[in-house]
Amino acid sequence: MNPEEENHVRLAAIVKHIKDLPTLPEVAHELLSELNDDESSLESISEKIAMDQAITAKVLKLANSSHFGINSRVVTIQQATAMLGVQNIKNLIRLTIMVNRFQEVICPGFDFRAFWRHSIATANCAELISRALHMKHDFAFTAGLLHDIGRLVLVTHYPVEYADVLNYRDQNECELLDAERHVLKIDHLEAGLILAQIWQFSEAVQDAIKGHHNPDIPGINALASVVHVANVIVHALDLAQQENELVPLLSAHAWDTLGLNEGDYIAIFKETEMRFEALNQIFI
Repeated sequence: MNPEEENHVRLAAIVKHIKDLPTLPEVAHELLSELNDDESSLESISEKIAMDQAITAKVLKLANSSHFGINSRVVTIQQATAMLGVQNIKNLIRLTIMVNRFQEVICPGFDFRAFWRHSIATANCAELISRALHMKHDFAFTAGLLHDIGRLVLVTHYPVEYADVLNYRDQNECELLDAERHVLKIDHLEAGLILAQIWQFSEAVQDAIKGHHNPDIPGINALASVVHVANVIVHALDLAQQENELVPLLSAHAWDTLGLNEGDYIAIFKETEMRFEALNQIFI
């Protein structure tokens, strides 16, 4: 078997492994379906939350966090959902489901805490940008949260090989995507897109995963530009607190397409940091 054939076989094996990943648990699937229904009520969401102890605990913890500055203690899911509101509850559930779905493994050079810090901050920033643009911000939060999920798929199932990816990147001072393609023959964009399709996320979210490094792909959903810009902003704010973190190149086309002004971005920077701190206390 020549090297090209070996690479093809290896790529096919990785893709098959990703496709064989278990689907979301029934409760999680029901919750996500409920969240995507614009007609869903706080009462119905509260009933679904009560079915999952991990989500219940985090909802109550967020409701009692200093970020919301309340004087009395919140002790019931109904109180928490009423106080936090539908959008905060939806985002918290999405976060809990995703964080709980991937277990940490030993992979030298990969910082799981930094990964989730970056993902959470990007999700919040993408939502704020979409609000400023009057877009559907549910999709933006989910897309921001999942934009790098392919990295997590690869590192949790191929930790030894992914350590080689990180070593190759550092030794050759190249982009992570190039290192992934060289070592694994697949990058985190492809891996994330496969997972998003299996878990039946919207086409807009799939486009954002596919295009968050290159939002200028013809015909791609505008959400890719939102997540691309959010990703760059969060890297620039250094919210992941990762040593030697590089800020990705910003697409001028994506920046111009969004058309936000300086005042909009200053407000987005501040609110992103505030929301991140509140969720960081719970998840990281």
